[in-house]
Amino acid sequence: MATLPIGRKNLVNTMPMSALRSCSPHSVTRSILCPQRHSFGNELGAGSLRLDEMSSPNSTAKPLWQVKTKAYIALTKPRVIELLLITTVPTMILAQREVHGGGIPDLWLVLATLVGGALSAGSANAFNCYIDADIDKIMGRTKGRPLVTGELSKREAFVFSWATGFGSFLWLWYFCNPLSAWLSLSAIAFYVLIYTMLLKRRTPQNIVWGGAAGAMPVLIGWAAVANDLSLSPWILFLVIFLWTPPHYWPLSMRYKEDYAAAGVPMLPVVRKSPVVAVQIILYAWALVASTLLLIPVADMGWIYTGVATLSGLWFLIESFRLYREGLRNEPTNPMRLFHGSITYLTLLFLAVAIDPLVHL
Repeated sequence: MATLPIGRKNLVNTMPMSALRSCSPHSVTRSILCPQRHSFGNELGAGSLRLDEMSSPNSTAKPLWQVKTKAYIALTKPRVIELLLITTVPTMILAQREVHGGGIPDLWLVLATLVGGALSAGSANAFNCYIDADIDKIMGRTKGRPLVTGELSKREAFVFSWATGFGSFLWLWYFCNPLSAWLSLSAIAFYVLIYTMLLKRRTPQNIVWGGAAGAMPVLIGWAAVANDLSLSPWILFLVIFLWTPPHYWPLSMRYKEDYAAAGVPMLPVVRKSPVVAVQIILYAWALVASTLLLIPVADMGWIYTGVATLSGLWFLIESFRLYREGLRNEPTNPMRLFHGSITYLTLLFLAVAIDPLVHL
């Protein structure tokens, strides 16, 4: 069998074109002249494979616009927005009965309020991600956020935060009323300036006062219908304000190492589990009491009364279970109360919506 003479020209001519494209002229020359120092075939094969993968029509790479859109949505923390909006519609139905005698609020008004509320909450959450980007990259729970992964730049997040914030204000002003717009703006300002910038990294009571921002959607929803604020929406505000600590502290117990590493003094980081458990019990009792206070103030019927009483007892039982675990040792499953608190709030506001429509 005849053999080809090994020379520079012949070796280069036998190389695949994809391999040549993947190597610089300098690396090709060195490999030809010094075959004992370079595994030339391996380098070319690897380069050829990478080019084939990049040019494959079956590549799973997503278009840039799709990546950016998903990142902007993630920046708003949509699961948090969803929870906030759950409280808005029932509040509007209750306001419709108190102000206009009953029925369902105008559906366009409901939709406009939900859009404005989503923009407002999204703006506050985006500002939060922008300010907390330095600690988000430390905490395992938040390492997937778009500013940590690099899907969005800080400039993009900053512009988006301001745009959605002003957008929510203008939207609510035009389609609802000025009162709901100003309440929306105050909610953003409180969450960003008071909670995120002032309290979060300085005091274990951060989430207590931060709950005021999370309670603002009920005031916005009520104002959109009534164009004023009576005692009823303030009681609903109080309900969510008192619900926030026993909802969030179990999450902080689960991720307290993350918060400690990031230097955020959540209560479970700076206090022992028994102390946190006692605080959860105290807030749980205050929460259930505040839900019952709505009965005489808003003339709630048996549907709300029954749901508030039974779900409140269940929430207290779950809180005491965590309390007993906290007294003995570290709670084994604090997230059970975290998820249970979401179910509890959903059931409670579902009753707020149904009771005015089927008043018994």
